[in-house]
Amino acid sequence: MKIVCDRHIPYFVDAIRSGWPDVDICPMETDEIAISVLTDADVLVVRTRTHVDAALLEGTSIRLVCTATIGYDHIDADYCETHGVRWMSCPGCNAQAVCDYIEEAISSQMSDVSRQTIGVVGVGHIGSLVAKMAERKGMNVLLNDPPRGIGVTLEEIARRCDIITFHTPLNQSTYHLCGADFLSKTKVNALIINAARGGVADETALLESGRPYILDTWENEPHINTVVAKKARLASMHIAGYSVEGKVNASQMCLDAIAEQFGMPKLKIAVPATRGDSQPGWLKCVSEVLQAHPDQFEQLRKAYVLR
Repeated sequence: MKIVCDRHIPYFVDAIRSGWPDVDICPMETDEIAISVLTDADVLVVRTRTHVDAALLEGTSIRLVCTATIGYDHIDADYCETHGVRWMSCPGCNAQAVCDYIEEAISSQMSDVSRQTIGVVGVGHIGSLVAKMAERKGMNVLLNDPPRGIGVTLEEIARRCDIITFHTPLNQSTYHLCGADFLSKTKVNALIINAARGGVADETALLESGRPYILDTWENEPHINTVVAKKARLASMHIAGYSVEGKVNASQMCLDAIAEQFGMPKLKIAVPATRGDSQPGWLKCVSEVLQAHPDQFEQLRKAYVLR
């Protein structure tokens, strides 16, 4: 069996080399993953940077595509399903890490949140954890998730909330969900946070609204709008979910899917002890570096030490 994978998926390659020595594992830089290297491959494991569609898969022997991410809008699911290619994402893998990011983001801006009303837009794995975290802090929590039949309207979120955080997937119904019309209905000082997907928030509208905002996910990543980045209260390079546990979970879920698909023995990743900064103030430090060097978004993201 041959597996082609993005080399920036932690713990994945080492686990295969130690546990499945007969498997041909080919780690590559993100921009090296192309149809020419997939002709005789059975499995493709990617991150959000790789668009998986007919242009990448047509004529290859790929039978399984794994993305080591919660989001999967970079995968053409219709193409895969109509061409016999199984695909999977890793829902919930880094949910706690993103929740911790939101907690740090809010704490960095407000010393006392007990009287604040927070609106959580999207109440899946991450949104549910964020809501529980906010409740523990004594915040008034409003939820909005029409597909799940949960909570209040988006208009009520806009009108009543001091903090609004987005945790939806990116699709036709959520593209620019946080747009000019929505922002015009919010409080003047409402703090907007997008750690979901780039495109859920209309960055031009955010900038023009004058509302304070914190962004971890961006339109046109990795070529982000430098003005939007520098005007943000906090800016980070799509690393909200970058914790050791989150990455272990994602790699483990991909390994489990491969084992199931091809009848391989299960592998177990041990959680590493070393990790990066997670002390209060860590997000401010990350933001200062990115805002000073927004043109180095991708390099800074790759160099980020998992917390």
